[in-house]
Amino acid sequence: MSTESTTAASNSKPGCSVSLPEPATTQTVALWQVHPRDNVLIALRAIAQGEVLPAPYQHLTALEEIPAGHKVAIADLAQGAEVRKYGFAIGATTQVVKAGSHIHSHNTATNLSGELAYNYSGCQATELDYPADLPTEFMGYRRKNGKVGTRNELWIINTVGCVNRAATRIAAEANKRLAAAGILNTDSVQTSIDGVFAYTHPFGCSQLGDDLAHTRTILAGLIQHPNAGAVLVVGLGCENNQLAKLLEASPGVDSSRIRSFNAQQVEDEVEEGIAAVEELLALMAQDQRTACPVSELVFGMKCGGSDGLSGLTANPLVGQVADLAAGAGGKVILTETPEMFGAEQVFMARARNEAVFNDIVKLVNGFKQYFIDNNQPVYENPSPGNKAGGLTTLEEKSLGAIQKGGSAIVEQVIQYGELASVPGLTLLEGPGNDAVSSTALTAAGATLLLFTTGRGTPLGFPVPTVKISSNSNLAARKPMWIDYDAGAMLLPGVDSQQFSKEFFRYLLQVASGQYTRNEKSDNKEIALWKNGVTL
Repeated sequence: MSTESTTAASNSKPGCSVSLPEPATTQTVALWQVHPRDNVLIALRAIAQGEVLPAPYQHLTALEEIPAGHKVAIADLAQGAEVRKYGFAIGATTQVVKAGSHIHSHNTATNLSGELAYNYSGCQATELDYPADLPTEFMGYRRKNGKVGTRNELWIINTVGCVNRAATRIAAEANKRLAAAGILNTDSVQTSIDGVFAYTHPFGCSQLGDDLAHTRTILAGLIQHPNAGAVLVVGLGCENNQLAKLLEASPGVDSSRIRSFNAQQVEDEVEEGIAAVEELLALMAQDQRTACPVSELVFGMKCGGSDGLSGLTANPLVGQVADLAAGAGGKVILTETPEMFGAEQVFMARARNEAVFNDIVKLVNGFKQYFIDNNQPVYENPSPGNKAGGLTTLEEKSLGAIQKGGSAIVEQVIQYGELASVPGLTLLEGPGNDAVSSTALTAAGATLLLFTTGRGTPLGFPVPTVKISSNSNLAARKPMWIDYDAGAMLLPGVDSQQFSKEFFRYLLQVASGQYTRNEKSDNKEIALWKNGVTL
């Protein structure tokens, strides 16, 4: 059942709030009305056909089975009636629906179609404060250019897929030597070096125009990343993504911490790479963690494998972190542009000024045009896994997904491959694909990724990737994937504000060196957005 107390994610605009369920006398609450204006409830456990609904809906009986995470109607709905969740319409019924019925794809469809016109009406969000009872510092690596990393790793970046295997062999041999020498940071050995990692990809050759530019800018963002205490860049020599051009696109890096060569110009590229890595590791061995203000953190917010609870537990929890980070003067980056469709006006109402508002309009309509140009439906987004988890329409998915942005003012909109440059909330152009968007967040400067999931995934990326489950069942089934259980927010008597503060304290521990599941499992990779012509 709903209450009038809301999470921090609800302060941005009436109608997009998430209300926590009232404390229950049993271990779990059965049904949840997210917003008082909703005409559906969310099943927090499977509801059997014929089961009488709990108070205050005991006058209703489930007319069919309602799977966990799915929706049940609490009023009779005519064909074409609005279905409301989060206080917003998430679609319309395609047939008459009786109270107690399962609401899903078989009887509900999207209301969205085509591009929309938007009107600026000023910023409706307010400035945020950082609570006095939270730490103001973490232990990070201050780089020569002033940026702060949460890890001290050596990254190997290749210009082209042709040298992928050479890059991975260099990394494997370097890590083998580090481990043998006892200077690789592990659970039992504490040093200043967190490892050598090769981030390979299949691109860089036969690319043209914007497609080549996308590859180059993402790789340049990785080269400049503060979690990389040093970088080895390996080229081939004849590729379109020329080594010299890539280095030119990476300004502001410490030149003493960069080594590079083209494999065609050396006798043995693996031995050449290992020699370069050993030089760089000798420099990195002198690096030490120092106290840094929370304002130096850069959070990347991502959801993947979402279910019907993602927008109710894990995403609002991450949204509260966004608000805490913004209040502290830190940076928060949100991407997955298609998962803003149907909820974009919430962000537009929080634009710092009209220029940012216009940038959001351009971001959203530009991505819609990308779908149209490729003859794809604009509003067909929920995946089979999303639908199995209870998400019916793109509006529903988007309204849940944007909870990750909290209630912070939108300060900036950046294009794919650009760096976030101002404190507060930044919207980043990018697709919803987990690997592509998470890589884009990293290249934009994120030093921690907060990845919410209801279905689960082992994916991880170059920076610590904190996996947050929307439900406790996933956390129990996949402890090797999940770092934090947001499903615990549904336990009786849980205070959402205190829960979010404890989570933030945990994140500061991660930023200070505590390894995440993806790091312990060595699930670290990148993916680039391929959207152009290949020769």
